[in-house]
Amino acid sequence: MAERDRVSPQMRTAEILDFLHTTPGVFLTNNERDISQSDFMCRIMPQTTLKVAPYRDATGYFAFEIFGGATVHMDLIKKQINPFEKLGLIRKAMPNTLIQGLCRGKNLFGYRPYPDNVVEMTIRLLSPYIDIWRMYDCLNYIPNLVVAARAVKEAGRLLMPCICFSTGVDHTDDFYVRKVDEVLSLIGDNIILCIKNHSALGSPARIAGLVSAIRKRFPGLLIAYHGHNTDGNDLARLVAAVQEGVKVVEVADHGYGGFYSQAPALTAIQNLHEYGFKTPGLRIAPILDASDILRRERRLYEQFTGPFHGFDPTVKRHKLPGGALSLAMEQAEKAGLLERSRELFNELIEVNRELGNLWVVTPGSQIVWATAMSNVLNGRYEKPSDDLKRLLLGRYGPFPFYNPPEWIMEKVLESGRTDGKRWQEILADEGGLQDLADEDLKSRRLQLESRLKRPATNEELCMYLQFPRDALDFIRFEERFGQTWLLPPEVWFHKGGFADGTRISFADETGKTHNIDLISTRKTEDGVQTSLLVDYHFQTYKTQRGGEEPA
Repeated sequence: MAERDRVSPQMRTAEILDFLHTTPGVFLTNNERDISQSDFMCRIMPQTTLKVAPYRDATGYFAFEIFGGATVHMDLIKKQINPFEKLGLIRKAMPNTLIQGLCRGKNLFGYRPYPDNVVEMTIRLLSPYIDIWRMYDCLNYIPNLVVAARAVKEAGRLLMPCICFSTGVDHTDDFYVRKVDEVLSLIGDNIILCIKNHSALGSPARIAGLVSAIRKRFPGLLIAYHGHNTDGNDLARLVAAVQEGVKVVEVADHGYGGFYSQAPALTAIQNLHEYGFKTPGLRIAPILDASDILRRERRLYEQFTGPFHGFDPTVKRHKLPGGALSLAMEQAEKAGLLERSRELFNELIEVNRELGNLWVVTPGSQIVWATAMSNVLNGRYEKPSDDLKRLLLGRYGPFPFYNPPEWIMEKVLESGRTDGKRWQEILADEGGLQDLADEDLKSRRLQLESRLKRPATNEELCMYLQFPRDALDFIRFEERFGQTWLLPPEVWFHKGGFADGTRISFADETGKTHNIDLISTRKTEDGVQTSLLVDYHFQTYKTQRGGEEPA
């Protein structure tokens, strides 16, 4: 491979931007983060990712997105891996590829705004691992990106702010061009602008028109396209975007993602080449090698693919993004609403129209979906969530097009109130973005350390500030059971228990073999007692029934 055929983590931000400006062709980003979130409910384990890391690193991708969105919280909830350790492992395994992360601006990886010093601390601690920060705001309210964007630039990392795209009478080229102008005015122009087509919306012609409008107004701006293949049509949108000047596009490994996440890499490359576009530095053989492995690995995660498989052209109406769609179906099934899915989606469409035809992207996607489910179960807006109240109060930002009808404002904002306030008064007194005071980091550290009964690391504090209960549960889990992500997925997801005398052998990320010998499993009055030899060290664990920790 010729020198300078690809970017590298050793290059400074200015060098990467200059390389993109001066090198003819199109660059591809592999987005496993979105594949895991959209197609497998955030369950892809590090063992799978590390197994194909050498092939992905050899491919010559522009970047590899592995971090952010819902995966940070899910890794903690499902006890999968410490998010910082995950990044360290990937950085070591893919030394030649830029690592990309996704954050929600002021909302970081959570579902509410965080104080500025928490945002700044988080980005500072993660930036040694993350080369590119792709970020968006669920209401396209650009001021919500400013603090995070400034922290990224201060860390010397590449910034990729997004404009979220949707369809409807208000979603015009002029509107989005004004949003791009706002991005450049508030954040600066040493960026890559990303068009975030999170719900696989619009025709190829619509996307081409949008890119053309942005390029006409800002001819020197580097543009990336992030799309989903939910309706099976994102390859066409991707090519149309490139034809109008998009420089970076996102893809999935074939045979692995490709339904609700990104379109397959090899097919994208073949189409781009047919249309006369080069893909500098890309090698095909490692793409084939990685996909051959991942096709086999995919079977381990089938239980997390949701009750419905295949493409969903109705996404043009309900507008749920890939990551929300699979989880929504799982929630509907648990609530006994799967047979009423058409009614549920019709209600979702109506709720989104009533709430302003917004971008159905986290945390907005969770709000409109939870509201639709509640409306079907309990009556329209009879049991509004606190998040819906915060949305109507403008805590996430102002409504960009129009406010919800007054009857919804009244029903939601006055719900559960005991002070007799009318919704107009509530909105006047409590509405708008809150000026959040900085966290007292010293006090919160002492609080965490009192619960851990030991000193806390900066990384542990960072997770605790965003997800107090779930981070604490994860830290305690790992202190008791160790780095359980080392277990291969077929062991991690095994159901029904293992027979006494079973030996489980597996290799860690360095290739070293480990053995777990199950000696005995004994049920007691209040739980289960399991005795093991872990690499020939005897250990006994007692677990309460239902998976709860003993007191």
